[in-house]
Amino acid sequence: MYFKIKRVCDLVLAIFMLLVLFPIMLLVAMSIKISSRGKVIFVQQRVGKDGKHFGIYKFRTMVENAEKMGTGLDSYENDFRVTKVGKFLRNTSLDELPQLFNIIKGDMSFVGPRPPVTYHPYVYDEYPAKGKKRFLVKPGVTGYAQINGRNELSWDEKFVYDEYYIDNVSFSLDLKIFMLTVLKVVKMEGSYDKK
Repeated sequence: MYFKIKRVCDLVLAIFMLLVLFPIMLLVAMSIKISSRGKVIFVQQRVGKDGKHFGIYKFRTMVENAEKMGTGLDSYENDFRVTKVGKFLRNTSLDELPQLFNIIKGDMSFVGPRPPVTYHPYVYDEYPAKGKKRFLVKPGVTGYAQINGRNELSWDEKFVYDEYYIDNVSFSLDLKIFMLTVLKVVKMEGSYDKK
């Protein structure tokens, strides 16, 4: 029952935020287009609930074909592939705003384990039991791992936090994660991978 209520809340909040934040999103899109070559929206295949693949939407923060350059999927502070506008978007998490469309489509929720790419750290069938548990619920824009380290965590650490979330999912926990995420965004923490 909670997940049905959560879906309605996700949908209402996502539509409301999209309407309110549309001018900011338009400004961000224009800044990306003017400052660097390439598409405004970056679409990447991720693994969602029950192992289903979907395209996650983000504002592009790197140069074109960045995954084939430098450190691949990992991005560290002062990464040469991150554009000047992209650095600001990452630090403020504005690059995540297009995921409001993923929420409306039903691919994602506001809160849940972050969806990994389809081939890293494992393909779906090769995840260890504790890691595969994260796919029992919809992935989130933010999650319990994000408020406890975000990109600075190892995958094993993320699995532990994701498992805790799934075992204890509730409105109070979701609200706590949502509010602490806002605080982390304001403090600009955890935008880059741990070296």
